Amino acid sequence: MDIESFREYCLSFPGTTEGIKWEHLCFMVEEKMFIIIAIDEGNSFSTKCTPEEFDELTASDGIKQAPHMAKKQWVYIENLDVLNEKELKERVKTSRELVLAKLPKRVQEKYK
Repeated sequence: MDIESFREYCLSFPGTTEGIKWEHLCFMVEEKMFIIIAIDEGNSFSTKCTPEEFDELTASDGIKQAPHMAKKQWVYIENLDVLNEKELKERVKTSRELVLAKLPKRVQEKYK
């Protein structure tokens, strides 16, 4: 998946916005990040995952603990080619769902 297709997919979810934080492109729901991508660094990106997925993902080539965010179950993926399109979409969807689940129930209802 190329960066533009990845961007379009991230923005396809209701309520998703994009912005720049720490010189990285971020995709957010209710101002809470669910994807952080370093376009200037080969499209490496970080995504939230479940505790169960964390060990499995970080054991894969091209995926490691996200710097400064590993305690919060975020992984760093070297580039968009590390995962196939289906896996990329699943990572985005899961990350967004995990972030959304931390928001108040009334906010969550807006995006169901």
